[in-house]
Amino acid sequence: MRTIGDVSHFVADRPHLMGLLRAVATLGIDDCWIGAGVIRNAVWDYLHGYPVQLVPGGDVDVVYCDHRNADPQSDLVIERRLRRNFTNIPWSVGNQARMHARNGDAPYRDVEDAIRRWPETATAIAARLCEGQVRIIAPHGVDDLVAMIVRPTAAFATKPAVYERRLASKDWARRWPGLTSL
Repeated sequence: MRTIGDVSHFVADRPHLMGLLRAVATLGIDDCWIGAGVIRNAVWDYLHGYPVQLVPGGDVDVVYCDHRNADPQSDLVIERRLRRNFTNIPWSVGNQARMHARNGDAPYRDVEDAIRRWPETATAIAARLCEGQVRIIAPHGVDDLVAMIVRPTAAFATKPAVYERRLASKDWARRWPGLTSL
C-alpha cells in the first residue's frame, strides 16, 4: 500500500468499512465523510498483520460541513438516526462548520479544509461513497499513514503541549509497535 488509490482500494475491500460508508451515505448529507481513527486504525492494523476491525473503545467519526446549520443539536439528531439504524456502531458526529472556534482557527471552508487541521498527518484522512466508489481525501497525503509515521500537522506543530498530551493519551505504540513518532 503506497498511494491514495491503494488506500481507496483497501477501504473498498473491507466489508465492515464499506458498511460504515453505506450507512453514512443513507444520510444524504453533502460533504459527509467517515474519517480519522477508523481509517487510520484499519490501515495500521493491516500493516501490522492484525485483523482489520474497529479498535475496542474507539468510535466512528462522521464529519460533515454545513455552514447553514452549525447547531450542535443537529449532530445529535444525526447520531441518533445512525444509532437507530446501525445499533452496534459507536458513532460520533461532528459538523466541521463550528469546529474552528474550538481549535482557535479561521472558519473552515469544507471538510477537507477542517481535516487539514486535524492533529496528525496520518489521522487527517476521510472516506465516503461517491456514485458507489470510495473517495478518499487526505490533505497531507498518505505517505505518513502507510509508513506508520506519527507526526503533527502544521496546525498542531504550533501547539506542542496539546499535541504531546494527545499522543500520551492515545498510547498508540502499545497497539502498533511498528509506529515511528516524529
